Amino acid sequence: MQASEVKNKSDAKKIVQERELDYVKVAVSDIDGILRGKYMQRDKFFSALDGGFGFCEVVLGWDSNDKLYDNVSYTGWHTGYGDSMVRVIPESCRELPLEDNMLLFLCEFEEKAEAVCPRGLLRRVLARANDMNLKATAACEFEFFVFDETSDSVREKNYRDLKNITPGFFGYSMLRNSVYSEFYEDLLKLSTDMEFPIEGLHTETGPGVLEAAIAHCDALTAADRAVLFKTYTKVLAQRNGWMATFMAKWSPDYPGQSGHIHISLCDTKGKPVFHDKKDEHGISETMRHFIGGQQALMPELLSMIAPTVNSFTRLIPGFWAPTTASWGVENRTCALRAIPGKPKAQRVEYRIAAADINPYVALAAALGSGLWGIENAIEPGKPVVGNAYDVKVPSKYELPATLFEAAGRLRNSSAAKALFGEPFVEHYAATREWEEREFRKHITDWELNRYLEII
Repeated sequence: MQASEVKNKSDAKKIVQERELDYVKVAVSDIDGILRGKYMQRDKFFSALDGGFGFCEVVLGWDSNDKLYDNVSYTGWHTGYGDSMVRVIPESCRELPLEDNMLLFLCEFEEKAEAVCPRGLLRRVLARANDMNLKATAACEFEFFVFDETSDSVREKNYRDLKNITPGFFGYSMLRNSVYSEFYEDLLKLSTDMEFPIEGLHTETGPGVLEAAIAHCDALTAADRAVLFKTYTKVLAQRNGWMATFMAKWSPDYPGQSGHIHISLCDTKGKPVFHDKKDEHGISETMRHFIGGQQALMPELLSMIAPTVNSFTRLIPGFWAPTTASWGVENRTCALRAIPGKPKAQRVEYRIAAADINPYVALAAALGSGLWGIENAIEPGKPVVGNAYDVKVPSKYELPATLFEAAGRLRNSSAAKALFGEPFVEHYAATREWEEREFRKHITDWELNRYLEII
């Protein structure tokens, strides 16, 4: 039996028994989109399939560096960091080809914890779409830099003077992908074996930077694929003695790393709803209102799309990242790119997102805001023709300048609370405020160079 054939609890038990596995791996996404997991003994796993299992709720109460939040109510010292219930998702079963015969199962928090669970958040948004007789198809594409470094060497160098696997600017290079074909081929094979199939893989502009487009599918599976892709690209690189990063911008000399999200909608019978040949560019009223909602709510939801302090260093003019809640038809300088085409291919590219997104949270924001636009018949502003960096937008389309400001906009957003639930909004906003507070504790090299002697 293959992992792709697992559809339910019985199948999950069957494949473990057939392979005579004593252990399997289970993993759940934390707030930052980092997979947290463990090995689980077979009998315990079978029990978890039937009734769930307890997972320490600290993974919802700490940051990406395992530091405990002091400003959230869901969990903390005041709760004693007990266990929260987690359900195993049988159909998420994945082969782990880098680990012999091992299997991985994704999980999600349930009961009270479901309100702040990233995967649970996206499921709620998809349930809203279903209530509107709509289904969402999505795909993520990521840019990532690869270094000829290890976990030890980057620390020994204090994250300075890092060596990329290749030098120079060489986008779409046939030279680079031929010289390093073993890594490319290993990543493509891994993506097939682990069911996050890559449609396209190429070098981007910058030293050692690649871009991968993951094949489209239903939105929940698309987020699963994206989380797995980011994790196991890093695993593969480190097993080769290299290191891959998905941080939004690691160097001031190169463009930031995008994590663009493509979304299309169809009705429950499978008919695309974004295309209408009678309208300009074939953009249907539904698609127009979807874009309108995304544009209108982008300033309020930005912390769900730009989730780190580093995210905001990418949002500058001229570096292939948008700086306002703009939209245009086939315009890559905008935050939202409407892509006309055949009915099934017509879609919106949510270009504001960087590679550091939590795919569940970012997809929930991109899709939820579009659904809100359809529900409320929100008309977008005028589409940008030409360079969006040169266009002055109405103040309502200006974006927060910092993560702290963006988190405050989210906390005060009535639309966000209606879409995602007040517990999630409150919890998530607090985690982003924490993130910037942690940043403010540190003195940057820029500050030392600028102020130490002169001021």
